[in-house]
Amino acid sequence: MAVARMRSIVIDCPDPKRLADFYSALLGWEITGVEDDWVTVTDGNPGRLCFQLAPDHQPPVWPSADRPQQFHIDVTVDDLDEAEAATVALGAVKHPHQPGEKDGFRVFLDPAGHPFCLCVD
Repeated sequence: MAVARMRSIVIDCPDPKRLADFYSALLGWEITGVEDDWVTVTDGNPGRLCFQLAPDHQPPVWPSADRPQQFHIDVTVDDLDEAEAATVALGAVKHPHQPGEKDGFRVFLDPAGHPFCLCVD
């Protein structure tokens, strides 16, 4: 049984609207939400591609290990506490920095150290 459902792939960037415009055109997806620091692109299904403002973002230099590829995934869960327990049991670690717990999301690190979020709608 799955613990979660895919919610978002979130890409940090210096200009969310510009990158969203690119992917919207590339994929034929619609821009469905625009804020100063966040832009969402979807194809009408539950999953979405989001672009988050990171003013000091340094693009990856692939395949260099100095600045590897970076992104994080948001997944939707029905109950944060139950999903947290199941996620930790799978090998994730709850990140000490939790900026959105009051907004319905919690940040974890996957077994390789990549951040991802458990979210409730």
